[in-house]
Amino acid sequence: MADASRDALTVARIVRVNHAGEFGAIRIYSAQLLVARRLCPDCVAALSEMLRHEQTHCALFRAAMPQRQSRPCRVMQLWSWGGWLLGFLTACLGRNGIWACTAAVEAAVHRHLDDQLHFLEKRDTELRDIIQSIRVEELAHLHHAEQQLHSNAIRLRLLRQTISAMTDVLIWLSTWGDSTLMARVLAASAARQS
Repeated sequence: MADASRDALTVARIVRVNHAGEFGAIRIYSAQLLVARRLCPDCVAALSEMLRHEQTHCALFRAAMPQRQSRPCRVMQLWSWGGWLLGFLTACLGRNGIWACTAAVEAAVHRHLDDQLHFLEKRDTELRDIIQSIRVEELAHLHHAEQQLHSNAIRLRLLRQTISAMTDVLIWLSTWGDSTLMARVLAASAARQS
C-alpha cells in the first residue's frame, strides 16, 4: 500500500510540474513575442505556433489534475515571472537568444518527459499518453530551435547551460525531488537492460 500511495503522490507531482512548466513556457513565448515583433519579426510565426502548443499542453495538464488529486504548483509565481523575465531577456539578445532559450528549455523538458514516461508506463497510461502526444511537439520545438541557431559561440553555450540548469532546478523544486527519483529509476532500468 505504501508503494501505491507513493506512486500516486509522484503522479500528482508530475501533473503539477508539467502544468507549471507549460505555464512558464507560455510566459516565455509571450515575452519573446513582445520583443520579437520589433527586433526579429521573422521569428514571430514560429513563436506564435509554439505558444499555441504550450497553451494547449497547459490546458491538458490542468484538466488532468482533479482526477489525480493534484493542484497547481505552490511556486507558480516563480514559473510565471521567471518565465516572462527569461523570455524577455533572451529575446533582447536577438534571434540566437530566442532560439538558445528554446533549445535549452526544451532539452531539459525532453529529459524529464522521458523519465516521466518510463515512470508512468504501468502506473497511469492515460497520463502517459497525454505526455507522449505533447512530447512530439516539444521535440519539434527543440529541433526547430537548434536548426535556427547559427552560432556556436561560447556565450550561447553558456546561456543554454545556464537556462537548462535553471529549468532542472525549478522542476526539482516543483516535484519535491521526485524528478531525481524518476531519473534514478530510469538509469537503473537501462543498466539492467544492457
